[in-house]
Amino acid sequence: MRSTNLLIVGAGPFGLALAAYAQRRQLDYLVVGKPMEFWEKQMPAGMFLRSGPDWHLDPDGEYTIERYAAERNESAEDIMPISLDWYLGYCRWFIEQTRPNIEPQYVTHLTREGENFIATLSDGTIIRAEQVVLATGFGYFTHSPTDITSLLPPGRFAHTCDAVQLSAYQGKRVLLLGGRQSAFEWAALLSEAGAKQVHLSYRHDSPGFIEADWSWVAGLVDRIVEEPAWFRLLTEAEKDEYRHQLWAEGRLKVEPWLADRLPEAVVSLHPRTRLQGTSLNTDGSISIQLDSGESFEVDDVILATGYLVNINRLPFLSPDLLEQIKQEKGFPQLDTSFQSSVPGLYFSSFPAGNDFGPFFGFTIAVRAAAQVIGRAVQPLETS
Repeated sequence: MRSTNLLIVGAGPFGLALAAYAQRRQLDYLVVGKPMEFWEKQMPAGMFLRSGPDWHLDPDGEYTIERYAAERNESAEDIMPISLDWYLGYCRWFIEQTRPNIEPQYVTHLTREGENFIATLSDGTIIRAEQVVLATGFGYFTHSPTDITSLLPPGRFAHTCDAVQLSAYQGKRVLLLGGRQSAFEWAALLSEAGAKQVHLSYRHDSPGFIEADWSWVAGLVDRIVEEPAWFRLLTEAEKDEYRHQLWAEGRLKVEPWLADRLPEAVVSLHPRTRLQGTSLNTDGSISIQLDSGESFEVDDVILATGYLVNINRLPFLSPDLLEQIKQEKGFPQLDTSFQSSVPGLYFSSFPAGNDFGPFFGFTIAVRAAAQVIGRAVQPLETS
């Protein structure tokens, strides 16, 4: 059995940022996870990010995106929009610079024994930790609405995060259910990968091809570092206003660099429609019926339906531990240090959004989370 003061579960942006904070302060910690694996395996090649050059990972502001670009003789303007491949290069460089203590395994079971947590890793290793931070990101929270999936032939649909090998769709007809940024980006990439026909069906008006403005977000997230409670102290109406403002930027707009990548000969838009029914044909194709009266045939269906937090879906949490975590609509209830109702158990990333704001579904929040959690888990003698 190995022991550590702090176990960080997850090696995505939130886990790496916290690890950098801990490493620089020589804390006793261990990260368990495969660095940036979700980004490498569950996002398609050719994808662009909506984040800016100021959305870097370093809570101490040293190993920034702009510094990485400068070392490559690139300006901030040169790298926009930031490609997935470029960002993964930045993350690899960030790991090389910060040298975090990472165990490239998975946590398969986490429970609490007395004052400590006991984690079992995929290779059978047992880790005893005094404190645990769950920075698991989006992977466990794919949202596949049952009102849609119940209408689809079993085994004939995939969520976008499982439909990233786009060359597999060459020559095929595809239905994308969803009409926000990810749906339009998958449509563009599918077209460029040689898909024969791509249909997008969504329940709202078509979003505009307008660059999202995230400039107002950074100040709000930075405020969390000094005032961790500011969001939770807002009225529900005020919280909803921030949620709507962020939602409007992310959901009512599609980045303009997609506009010319959706050829009408390939991509068909079906705004203000819902899936009404399907039938499986003898040749294996799927007949699609929309409530608008439109019908067509496809070979595959992809759900661009996003993610929804529900910590009950974290498979490694023991039932006893899960039962002790107070929840609200699938979110853990957190104090102003990101600590759950279980002393010593913290949640970062997407699950922190209910108490700290919707910004925690975006990488702009990694540094704030790292600093607030880092201060909380740091032993008094080193703080």
